[in-house]
Amino acid sequence: MIKSGMIGVSCKALSFSSGGFRLSGTLHLPEIHQPPLVVGSHGLLSSGSSPKQIEMARQCSLNGMAYFRFDHRGCGQSEGGKADAADFNGRCRDLQCAIDFLRNHYDLDPKTGLFGSSLGGAVCLSVAAATRVHAVVTVAAPLDSTSLIDSAQGVVPSGLSAELALSPRFRFDLSDNLSAIRNLLIFHGENDSVVPVSHARKLFEKAGNPKKLVILEKGDHVMSLAHHQKSFMQESLLWFSKILKIGLKTD
Repeated sequence: MIKSGMIGVSCKALSFSSGGFRLSGTLHLPEIHQPPLVVGSHGLLSSGSSPKQIEMARQCSLNGMAYFRFDHRGCGQSEGGKADAADFNGRCRDLQCAIDFLRNHYDLDPKTGLFGSSLGGAVCLSVAAATRVHAVVTVAAPLDSTSLIDSAQGVVPSGLSAELALSPRFRFDLSDNLSAIRNLLIFHGENDSVVPVSHARKLFEKAGNPKKLVILEKGDHVMSLAHHQKSFMQESLLWFSKILKIGLKTD
């Protein structure tokens, strides 16, 4: 596991505005001058307090990177309803507003990374294609909404009703924008029954270089196996540290 010595970390509860909603989040801030920033985007009907977001925040901040985890509209402690939580473009606005808020209010290195899980991964990819982002890590990210619903025969994403699945607010397709993305690390379980692994292979094919695809053998959607979790965290930290150019040590 990566380490960087005894780095103090402070946690700040924050709120910011996005499209008329007040969103809540937590900034994990290492006590070093101008750390690079990683911002997380959680999955559908999850929150910034999901296990992946909390562990990524802990590991990044202990290794000299600021990390911001927040609740998208309609999720966790943020304002909004269930239909707002399934609004893909709204989620993209949430993430962009989070990045802008942190860049404007905190003394951070301009180098920025994004981490997204499931639908949050698609949100990160969409934002990365439209703004200045230096590194992206995704887990179980879908390429588009249509093939996702078709392959799942309407039963997933988990918690998404048939009405919301067919709503124009949920529709997205990243196919035409991925070539603009660089420094992308993709994780996906080969046995993912929610987002088929074919999505990861298509994402990798269409993304710009440099990029890396990790298919987790016998892996599921939530990355339930402990050795998958360990491998994911180690590779993600190495990826962010290499691209955001901070001096980390390894065991």
